[in-house]
Amino acid sequence: MLGELLGPFLFGLSAFTLIFAATQIIAIGRAVSEAHAPVWAAIEAFLWQLPSMVVLTIPMALLLGTLLAMQRLSGESEITAMNAGGITFIRIIVPLLVAGFVMSIVNLILQEAIVPYAQTQFTIIENTVINHTSAFASDTTVNAPLPGGGHQITFFNAYDPNTHGLLQVTLVQYDRSGNPTQIIFADRADFAADNWTLDNARIYRFSGPGGQSIVGSQTPALQVELGQSPAEIAKRAAGNNPLNMSRAELAEIIRTGQLTPSELRKYWMAYQEKLAQPFACFVFTLIAVPFGIRSVRSGGSASLGFGLAVLIAFIYYVVQTIFTGIGEAAPAIAALAAWMPNLIFTAIGAQRLRRAGLV
Repeated sequence: MLGELLGPFLFGLSAFTLIFAATQIIAIGRAVSEAHAPVWAAIEAFLWQLPSMVVLTIPMALLLGTLLAMQRLSGESEITAMNAGGITFIRIIVPLLVAGFVMSIVNLILQEAIVPYAQTQFTIIENTVINHTSAFASDTTVNAPLPGGGHQITFFNAYDPNTHGLLQVTLVQYDRSGNPTQIIFADRADFAADNWTLDNARIYRFSGPGGQSIVGSQTPALQVELGQSPAEIAKRAAGNNPLNMSRAELAEIIRTGQLTPSELRKYWMAYQEKLAQPFACFVFTLIAVPFGIRSVRSGGSASLGFGLAVLIAFIYYVVQTIFTGIGEAAPAIAALAAWMPNLIFTAIGAQRLRRAGLV
């Protein structure tokens, strides 16, 4: 059964990924021809976008693969032969359902561990090499008031989403009159115990009238308060788009309590959906079994299977969009709203199996 599934699954994964990648391939051509971006940078940016596309196409590929596998087995009477040999239909489809569940876990791991990192790398390449701007998705400065008056501005070149660290940090402090009093350069800044620690900090203090003299020193670690937590910086790094973050990053941002009510609803719903969405792999596998057999009985073909896969996936994502809006409007039921598409389609698949007398 897994051998029957593998070929159509790989075909579906390639086909659906190519469909999603079509616009990005066009963007590569425009970046090279109009923005005069290096070909290697455009290709690398495209490759870093592939993980986010694959996460979307794996459930659809499983849907198509199961449809085509069941069409072939049923069309050539292999299922009838297995039943005659004493193998129940449930035992026949269990390998497919197990494969769907395993791919749900794989998709969850890709979504949480690979996609956020890949999206960050894409942003860095797009901004620095192609668009020739900052490596950060937005402004790379943090402005914070100082307790004794004055203010502090922190500049950094990039944000590391894996360690929540800032790279190539420059910190400038000003007094109440706007005169610089201190400049600190550091290789990176890491957050721990509610404070940032600057690594290999080089400190230059201005003294005398108008800051005419400079006193320099160096320390391997210096604790400072930058004015923003890693969660707030991660929010800016993702362009305030929760879809570009992992569940851990979303949870950290939600815990800060610094989101507006509308942002909180959006981030909370995204947090719930990030757990539910990968299990569309299992749901699509389940619902594809009865539809695959029915399409054969109705004179099905590979083209019909592809069209049916697109139709089912389209309806699923329309239902998901509706419940996303419901979950954002009513955060108390956001978890239920995130899982409702899976529950609805699981119920439809189980009901169709019972009506067909297969279970």
